[in-house]
Amino acid sequence: MATKIRIVGSVGSGKTTLARKLALQKGISMYSLDDVVWSRSTIGDCRNSEELRDAKLQAILSEPSWIIEGAHLGWSLKTFEEADQIFFLHPSLPVRIYRISRRFLQQKRGIEHASYTPTWKMYSRMFKWTYQYETIYKKQVRAILKNSKNAIEIRDGSELGV
Repeated sequence: MATKIRIVGSVGSGKTTLARKLALQKGISMYSLDDVVWSRSTIGDCRNSEELRDAKLQAILSEPSWIIEGAHLGWSLKTFEEADQIFFLHPSLPVRIYRISRRFLQQKRGIEHASYTPTWKMYSRMFKWTYQYETIYKKQVRAILKNSKNAIEIRDGSELGV
């Protein structure tokens, strides 16, 4: 049984949803890389220094089990190396666009919690990040996972029975 799970994918791919479901199912702590990069507060988000970010990540990696979700590459490569199982979530682009829009509207209405302030600027950034993921980062993720025996690409969590 995998006890160190890395979930990667674009904005709106379902990373957080899958991570939460797996965490409940397996009884393993779940972490978002966004919360490693950012310190959240009611007055706004503040980017952590690289030293603090790396120390937070190392503290998570030193635990006996974890589920880490996030789109981040580069500085987080160690999460792929140490994972027993890697899931690359890649639903269709229309599905991701729908999810981004639905989540934003629910956050603006206060129906869904947001760890960031859901502004129109943030909403437009999500589409920019989605474009970048399609044109740049998806290739990088596949290159990282190419030689990994413990990585699979899926459309959604139902493929895992979650």
